[in-house]
Amino acid sequence: MRRAHSRLWGLFWTAFVLTLVGSAFTAAFFVTSFFFGLTRLAPPPLVTQLVNSFLGLFLTALVLWSFSRFFRRQQLNAFEPILQALERIAQGDFSIRLEDEHADGVLSNLVASVNKMALGLDQMETMRQEFISNVSHEIQSPLTSIRGFAQALHDDTLGAEDRRHYLDIIELESRRLSRLTDDLLKLASLEAEQVKFAPRPYRLDKQLRSVVLACEPQWRDKALAVDAVLDEISITADEDLLSQVWTNLIHNSIKFTPEGGAIRVRLHRRGDQVACRVADTGPGIAPEDRVHIFERFYKADKSRTGAEGGSGLGLSIVKKIVDLHRGEIEVESGEGQGAVFTVLLPLE
Repeated sequence: MRRAHSRLWGLFWTAFVLTLVGSAFTAAFFVTSFFFGLTRLAPPPLVTQLVNSFLGLFLTALVLWSFSRFFRRQQLNAFEPILQALERIAQGDFSIRLEDEHADGVLSNLVASVNKMALGLDQMETMRQEFISNVSHEIQSPLTSIRGFAQALHDDTLGAEDRRHYLDIIELESRRLSRLTDDLLKLASLEAEQVKFAPRPYRLDKQLRSVVLACEPQWRDKALAVDAVLDEISITADEDLLSQVWTNLIHNSIKFTPEGGAIRVRLHRRGDQVACRVADTGPGIAPEDRVHIFERFYKADKSRTGAEGGSGLGLSIVKKIVDLHRGEIEVESGEGQGAVFTVLLPLE
């Protein structure tokens, strides 16, 4: 359809130019005839033909130049709002939206592209501001604690027990601040795809067992029953990156499972994929929170603040690493029903 439309336009402009040339040469004939009649000159036919030809070409060029100036001015007028919009976008105003009043396909597509670009930049700017706000909040909280308890240590009347307590809090908040900066750098590297990705074959069941055993002090402190059923499976993946996935998921389960609860880890094949499930008997995740848990700084449990609550970056890092391995992560949960995280990864 578009090709037929272009062909019709081509035929129209060809006919228009031929008509214009014919009209210019006809006008040139009448002008020279009038001039020779007025001056009573009678040049040879060849000279008359040459004069008519040159004059016709001159009139054709003059008319075409006039038309080109007119159309150029019209095009500039049509492009003016687009150029102004691009200038505002370059200055950081991403709220600009153009009205599509053009029947022409090229201009209409250009307006749509400018609007799409402005919308994308507007969304990115909103995300950037939210990110800065969240980072500032997360950093300000431990810094406030460190500053407050450091000032309190200047009190000479402070007892030894209180002094040790304040120093423990300062050390705890310092570790929290260090974890936050590490997580931010890790997430930034993953999002920029600058992280070193080195997949190789290894035993996934051995890795999971090692992570579970490494977390033993934490789950023993809460008297949790940990059950791991791991099929013998080899996978080709980045061992260091996946270790962060399992560590984050198991630490989350330990953190949110009450004392005396249970954590179950399962590993098995599912077709050409491997499935790892980490389930707990914690308070669960509300439906309105499940759709946001992989977002940066999102915390489903609003009651957890300070060093206990973490930074809200762990699951974002997990999601990025799983995506990097062309895998999927699913969550099943309900309030009071615990949570089940399932990671699906290709075997190779």
